[in-house]
Amino acid sequence: MPRMSNSGWLIGVDDTDNLDSRGTGYRARCLAAELEQAGLGTMTGVTRHQLLVDDAIPYTSHNSSACLGLVPRQGLDRKEVIALCREYLKREAAEGSDVGLCVATHMTAMRARDFGLQAQRRILQRNEAESLAGTADIFLEGLTGTHLGEIGALAAVGLHSFGDDGRYLWVRGIRELEDCTLALGELLEQTGVDAVTTMDGDSLSDRGTSIRLGSWPRPVRVSGKAVLLVERGNGADAHWQVVGKETIKAFRP
Repeated sequence: MPRMSNSGWLIGVDDTDNLDSRGTGYRARCLAAELEQAGLGTMTGVTRHQLLVDDAIPYTSHNSSACLGLVPRQGLDRKEVIALCREYLKREAAEGSDVGLCVATHMTAMRARDFGLQAQRRILQRNEAESLAGTADIFLEGLTGTHLGEIGALAAVGLHSFGDDGRYLWVRGIRELEDCTLALGELLEQTGVDAVTTMDGDSLSDRGTSIRLGSWPRPVRVSGKAVLLVERGNGADAHWQVVGKETIKAFRP
């Protein structure tokens, strides 16, 4: 399975929805599928990043943004990625949304790490996002409404680059295995999951050990990897089981 490398690109998306539409996470996953179907590269994952929740910040439900990881095909021009993302987001954005789009290399996204962390702690302004993007050679654009989505889109690529924030909305193969039980080796071979660990951070290494994925197997981002959190299984059919939804959300909001 493809893994993100320092040559990969990050695509930040924010505020595509309204109260009656599907959320930004869903749109980000659909955009990832369109990028692959168009032959622009291979997706490594889609992550969700929680930003500051404050009454002074307009948001739909949770004030989260999304980041897509892309390993581009050889020789791909950034303009092609931007054009496809722009067309998709303008087409699918909900009425009243304030869509922001950000495209960065892994290396330039590192310059937005502090911005992303700040977006979780204080209210930021569009001009701060635009100024940083301009000096860091990061593409940033508001597509609809007030363009406030620029803030969350830039924060998403920064937080993904940070490596210890967010949870995965999508990694290859994992959703198709919901409620399945399989060996660790099979899980690592068939999906984009990089490692399986306990809540204490102990990695499972026996590739034959069995894991029950349950109904919500969502990896979290730890040290730049997609990590599935597990606990000892309660039944006879598996040695381990993925921790519950609320535990995952508490660990990575």
